[in-house]
Amino acid sequence: MSGGTERVAGLPMYDLPELQDANDTLWAALRGRLSVAGVATPERLDRTRPLESLWTSPGLVLAQTCGYPLGKTLYDKVQLIGTPRYLAHGCEGPFHRSVVVVRAHDRAESLFELRGRRCAVNALDSNTGMNLLRAEIAPLAKGAPFFGAVTVTGAHVESARTVVEGEADLAAIDCVTWAHLRRHRPKLTGALRILAWTSRTPGLPLIAAPNLSRAVYNAIRRALDEVMADPALRETRRLLLLDGVHALPLTHYRAANYLEELAARQGYPALI
Repeated sequence: MSGGTERVAGLPMYDLPELQDANDTLWAALRGRLSVAGVATPERLDRTRPLESLWTSPGLVLAQTCGYPLGKTLYDKVQLIGTPRYLAHGCEGPFHRSVVVVRAHDRAESLFELRGRRCAVNALDSNTGMNLLRAEIAPLAKGAPFFGAVTVTGAHVESARTVVEGEADLAAIDCVTWAHLRRHRPKLTGALRILAWTSRTPGLPLIAAPNLSRAVYNAIRRALDEVMADPALRETRRLLLLDGVHALPLTHYRAANYLEELAARQGYPALI
Protein backbone atom coordinates (compact mmCIF):
# COMPACT_ATOMS: atom_id res chain seq x y z
CA MET A 1 0.00 0.00 0.00
CA SER A 2 1.77 3.14 -1.19
CA GLY A 3 2.08 6.20 0.98
CA GLY A 4 -0.14 8.30 -1.27
CA THR A 5 -3.06 5.87 -1.32
CA GLU A 6 -6.15 7.04 0.55
CA ARG A 7 -6.83 4.72 3.47
CA VAL A 8 -10.41 3.51 3.93
CA ALA A 9 -12.20 1.26 6.40
CA GLY A 10 -15.78 0.14 6.84
CA LEU A 11 -17.89 -2.25 8.88
CA PRO A 12 -21.08 -2.15 6.80
CA MET A 13 -22.56 -5.60 7.32
CA TYR A 14 -23.90 -5.21 10.88
CA ASP A 15 -24.26 -1.45 11.06
CA LEU A 16 -27.88 -0.74 11.95
CA PRO A 17 -28.41 2.81 13.24
CA GLU A 18 -28.67 1.29 16.72
CA LEU A 19 -25.18 -0.24 16.32
CA GLN A 20 -23.26 2.59 14.69
CA ASP A 21 -21.95 4.08 17.94
CA ALA A 22 -20.65 0.66 18.98
CA ASN A 23 -18.99 0.13 15.59
CA ASP A 24 -17.41 3.59 15.85
CA THR A 25 -16.08 2.74 19.32
CA LEU A 26 -14.67 -0.53 18.03
CA TRP A 27 -12.96 1.23 15.13
CA ALA A 28 -11.52 3.93 17.40
CA ALA A 29 -9.98 1.20 19.57
CA LEU A 30 -8.55 -0.57 16.53
CA ARG A 31 -7.29 2.67 15.01
CA GLY A 32 -5.50 3.66 18.21
CA ARG A 33 -3.62 0.39 18.32
CA LEU A 34 -2.78 0.50 14.61
CA SER A 35 -1.49 4.06 14.93
CA VAL A 36 0.88 2.96 17.71
CA ALA A 37 2.09 0.23 15.33
CA GLY A 38 2.76 2.82 12.63
CA VAL A 39 -0.14 1.81 10.38
CA ALA A 40 -1.89 4.74 8.65
CA THR A 41 -5.67 4.52 9.05
CA PRO A 42 -8.73 6.67 8.29
CA GLU A 43 -10.19 8.58 11.19
CA ARG A 44 -13.74 7.33 10.59
CA LEU A 45 -15.51 4.35 9.09
CA ASP A 46 -16.72 4.97 5.55
CA ARG A 47 -20.50 4.71 5.30
CA THR A 48 -20.88 6.39 1.91
CA ARG A 49 -19.07 4.23 -0.66
CA PRO A 50 -20.90 1.48 -2.55
CA LEU A 51 -19.90 -1.87 -1.11
CA GLU A 52 -17.99 -3.06 -4.18
CA SER A 53 -15.98 0.18 -4.20
CA LEU A 54 -15.17 -0.19 -0.51
CA TRP A 55 -14.13 -3.84 -0.79
CA THR A 56 -11.85 -3.30 -3.80
CA SER A 57 -10.28 0.00 -2.72
CA PRO A 58 -6.46 -0.15 -3.02
CA GLY A 59 -6.28 1.69 0.31
CA LEU A 60 -8.54 -0.69 2.22
CA VAL A 61 -7.24 -1.20 5.76
CA LEU A 62 -10.20 -3.19 7.05
CA ALA A 63 -13.76 -3.96 5.98
CA GLN A 64 -16.33 -6.68 6.39
CA THR A 65 -17.78 -8.38 3.35
CA CYS A 66 -20.13 -11.26 2.50
CA GLY A 67 -18.84 -14.78 2.04
CA TYR A 68 -20.50 -15.26 -1.36
CA PRO A 69 -18.66 -12.45 -3.19
CA LEU A 70 -15.46 -13.40 -1.35
CA GLY A 71 -15.71 -16.90 -2.76
CA LYS A 72 -16.53 -15.65 -6.27
CA THR A 73 -15.48 -12.14 -7.32
CA LEU A 74 -13.17 -11.02 -4.49
CA TYR A 75 -11.21 -14.21 -3.95
CA ASP A 76 -7.97 -12.96 -5.53
CA LYS A 77 -8.65 -9.23 -5.11
CA VAL A 78 -8.51 -8.91 -1.31
CA GLN A 79 -6.64 -10.33 1.66
CA LEU A 80 -8.56 -12.28 4.30
CA ILE A 81 -7.83 -10.94 7.78
CA GLY A 82 -10.13 -13.12 9.85
CA THR A 83 -13.68 -14.26 10.55
CA PRO A 84 -15.51 -12.79 13.56
CA ARG A 85 -17.25 -15.12 15.98
CA TYR A 86 -20.68 -13.97 17.14
CA LEU A 87 -22.77 -14.85 20.18
CA ALA A 88 -26.02 -15.38 18.29
CA HIS A 89 -28.25 -18.44 18.07
CA GLY A 90 -27.34 -20.20 14.84
CA CYS A 91 -23.63 -19.35 15.04
CA GLU A 92 -21.07 -22.08 15.71
CA GLY A 93 -17.60 -20.58 16.13
CA PRO A 94 -16.77 -18.75 12.89
CA PHE A 95 -19.73 -20.37 11.06
CA HIS A 96 -23.27 -19.06 10.72
CA ARG A 97 -26.56 -19.82 9.02
CA SER A 98 -29.78 -18.07 8.09
CA VAL A 99 -33.34 -18.20 9.34
CA VAL A 100 -36.14 -18.48 6.80
CA VAL A 101 -38.96 -16.33 8.13
CA VAL A 102 -42.62 -15.97 7.27
CA ARG A 103 -45.37 -13.89 8.87
CA ALA A 104 -46.24 -15.05 12.36
CA HIS A 105 -49.66 -16.35 11.36
CA ASP A 106 -48.66 -17.95 8.06
CA ARG A 107 -49.97 -21.50 7.90
CA ALA A 108 -46.92 -22.94 6.16
CA GLU A 109 -45.15 -25.64 8.17
CA SER A 110 -42.33 -26.47 5.74
CA LEU A 111 -40.32 -24.91 2.93
CA PHE A 112 -42.13 -27.18 0.47
CA GLU A 113 -45.38 -25.33 1.24
CA LEU A 114 -43.82 -22.06 0.02
CA ARG A 115 -43.99 -23.10 -3.64
CA GLY A 116 -45.51 -20.28 -5.70
CA ARG A 117 -45.05 -17.75 -2.90
CA ARG A 118 -43.27 -14.37 -3.12
CA CYS A 119 -39.68 -14.28 -1.89
CA ALA A 120 -37.72 -11.23 -0.66
CA VAL A 121 -33.89 -11.19 -0.81
CA ASN A 122 -31.53 -8.48 0.35
CA ALA A 123 -29.25 -8.94 -2.69
CA LEU A 124 -28.71 -11.51 -5.40
CA ASP A 125 -25.02 -11.77 -4.43
CA SER A 126 -25.82 -12.37 -0.76
CA ASN A 127 -24.80 -15.70 0.73
CA THR A 128 -27.24 -15.56 3.63
CA GLY A 129 -30.15 -13.93 1.82
CA MET A 130 -29.96 -15.77 -1.50
CA ASN A 131 -27.32 -18.50 -1.78
CA LEU A 132 -28.19 -20.41 1.40
CA LEU A 133 -31.90 -20.17 0.59
CA ARG A 134 -31.31 -21.39 -2.98
CA ALA A 135 -29.45 -24.40 -1.60
CA GLU A 136 -32.45 -25.30 0.57
CA ILE A 137 -34.99 -24.84 -2.22
CA ALA A 138 -33.04 -26.60 -5.00
CA PRO A 139 -34.00 -30.19 -4.02
CA LEU A 140 -37.63 -29.10 -3.63
CA ALA A 141 -37.82 -27.25 -6.95
CA LYS A 142 -36.89 -30.36 -9.00
CA GLY A 143 -35.58 -28.26 -11.87
CA ALA A 144 -38.62 -25.97 -12.15
CA PRO A 145 -39.30 -22.42 -10.96
CA PHE A 146 -40.30 -22.50 -7.30
CA PHE A 147 -41.29 -18.99 -6.24
CA GLY A 148 -44.01 -16.87 -7.79
CA ALA A 149 -41.78 -13.79 -7.59
CA VAL A 150 -38.45 -12.68 -6.14
CA THR A 151 -38.00 -9.09 -4.94
CA VAL A 152 -34.59 -7.57 -4.19
CA THR A 153 -34.91 -5.28 -1.15
CA GLY A 154 -31.34 -4.03 -0.61
CA ALA A 155 -31.01 -5.04 3.06
CA HIS A 156 -32.02 -7.83 5.43
CA VAL A 157 -34.07 -5.45 7.56
CA GLU A 158 -35.97 -4.37 4.43
CA SER A 159 -36.60 -7.99 3.55
CA ALA A 160 -38.10 -8.51 7.01
CA ARG A 161 -40.25 -5.40 6.64
CA THR A 162 -41.40 -6.50 3.19
CA VAL A 163 -42.62 -9.81 4.61
CA VAL A 164 -44.32 -8.19 7.60
CA GLU A 165 -46.15 -5.72 5.36
CA GLY A 166 -47.36 -8.45 3.02
CA GLU A 167 -45.31 -7.44 -0.01
CA ALA A 168 -43.55 -10.81 0.13
CA ASP A 169 -44.18 -14.07 1.95
CA LEU A 170 -40.73 -15.18 3.06
CA ALA A 171 -37.11 -14.12 3.38
CA ALA A 172 -33.81 -15.63 4.50
CA ILE A 173 -31.98 -13.50 7.08
CA ASP A 174 -28.59 -14.27 8.59
CA CYS A 175 -28.74 -15.29 12.23
CA VAL A 176 -26.60 -12.39 13.51
CA THR A 177 -28.82 -9.79 11.86
CA TRP A 178 -31.83 -11.67 13.20
CA ALA A 179 -30.40 -11.52 16.74
CA HIS A 180 -29.78 -7.78 16.40
CA LEU A 181 -33.29 -7.21 15.06
CA ARG A 182 -34.81 -9.21 17.90
CA ARG A 183 -32.99 -6.97 20.37
CA HIS A 184 -33.54 -3.61 18.66
CA ARG A 185 -36.66 -4.12 16.51
CA PRO A 186 -38.81 -6.53 18.56
CA LYS A 187 -42.04 -5.29 17.00
CA LEU A 188 -40.69 -6.23 13.57
CA THR A 189 -39.41 -9.68 14.52
CA GLY A 190 -42.48 -10.32 16.68
CA ALA A 191 -44.58 -10.19 13.52
CA LEU A 192 -42.44 -12.94 11.96
CA ARG A 193 -41.89 -16.62 12.59
CA ILE A 194 -38.88 -18.82 11.89
CA LEU A 195 -40.00 -21.54 9.50
CA ALA A 196 -36.60 -23.16 8.90
CA TRP A 197 -32.84 -22.84 9.35
CA THR A 198 -30.40 -23.16 6.47
CA SER A 199 -27.15 -25.08 6.41
CA ARG A 200 -24.07 -23.30 7.75
CA THR A 201 -21.17 -21.62 5.96
CA PRO A 202 -18.27 -19.43 7.16
CA GLY A 203 -19.38 -16.12 8.65
CA LEU A 204 -18.89 -12.63 7.24
CA PRO A 205 -15.12 -12.14 6.76
CA LEU A 206 -12.89 -9.19 7.54
CA ILE A 207 -10.75 -8.23 4.54
CA ALA A 208 -8.08 -5.74 3.49
CA ALA A 209 -6.31 -4.71 0.31
CA PRO A 210 -4.19 -7.52 -1.18
CA ASN A 211 -1.01 -5.44 -1.22
CA LEU A 212 -0.75 -5.09 2.56
CA SER A 213 2.67 -6.04 3.85
CA ARG A 214 3.01 -8.94 6.24
CA ALA A 215 3.96 -6.46 8.98
CA VAL A 216 0.72 -4.50 8.49
CA TYR A 217 -1.32 -7.71 8.32
CA ASN A 218 0.21 -8.86 11.61
CA ALA A 219 -0.48 -5.46 13.19
CA ILE A 220 -4.15 -5.67 12.22
CA ARG A 221 -4.42 -9.20 13.59
CA ARG A 222 -2.81 -8.14 16.90
CA ALA A 223 -5.10 -5.13 17.15
CA LEU A 224 -8.18 -7.30 16.57
CA ASP A 225 -7.07 -9.82 19.19
CA GLU A 226 -6.42 -7.03 21.68
CA VAL A 227 -9.79 -5.30 21.26
CA MET A 228 -11.53 -8.67 21.56
CA ALA A 229 -9.87 -9.18 24.95
CA ASP A 230 -9.89 -5.60 26.29
CA PRO A 231 -12.10 -5.40 29.42
CA ALA A 232 -12.82 -1.74 28.65
CA LEU A 233 -14.56 -2.83 25.43
CA ARG A 234 -16.71 -5.53 27.01
CA GLU A 235 -19.93 -3.53 26.57
CA THR A 236 -19.07 -2.67 22.96
CA ARG A 237 -18.51 -6.34 22.19
CA ARG A 238 -21.76 -7.24 23.94
CA LEU A 239 -23.71 -4.76 21.82
CA LEU A 240 -22.10 -6.13 18.65
CA LEU A 241 -22.45 -9.76 19.82
CA LEU A 242 -18.71 -10.22 19.20
CA ASP A 243 -16.82 -13.14 20.73
CA GLY A 244 -13.46 -12.95 18.95
CA VAL A 245 -11.91 -13.30 15.51
CA HIS A 246 -11.02 -16.68 14.03
CA ALA A 247 -8.17 -17.30 11.56
CA LEU A 248 -10.29 -19.28 9.11
CA PRO A 249 -8.48 -20.30 5.88
CA LEU A 250 -9.60 -18.55 2.71
CA THR A 251 -10.37 -21.89 1.07
CA HIS A 252 -13.28 -22.37 3.48
CA TYR A 253 -15.14 -19.62 1.61
CA ARG A 254 -15.37 -21.92 -1.41
CA ALA A 255 -18.31 -23.42 0.51
CA ALA A 256 -20.55 -20.74 -1.00
CA ASN A 257 -19.40 -21.75 -4.48
CA TYR A 258 -20.06 -25.40 -3.66
CA LEU A 259 -23.66 -24.65 -2.67
CA GLU A 260 -24.13 -22.68 -5.89
CA GLU A 261 -22.74 -25.55 -7.98
CA LEU A 262 -24.88 -28.07 -6.12
CA ALA A 263 -28.04 -26.07 -6.81
CA ALA A 264 -27.11 -25.82 -10.50
CA ARG A 265 -26.57 -29.59 -10.70
CA GLN A 266 -30.07 -29.99 -9.27
CA GLY A 267 -31.45 -27.82 -12.08
CA TYR A 268 -31.98 -24.73 -9.95
CA PRO A 269 -29.24 -22.22 -10.85
CA ALA A 270 -31.31 -19.13 -10.08
CA LEU A 271 -33.56 -18.28 -7.16
CA ILE A 272 -36.97 -18.18 -8.83
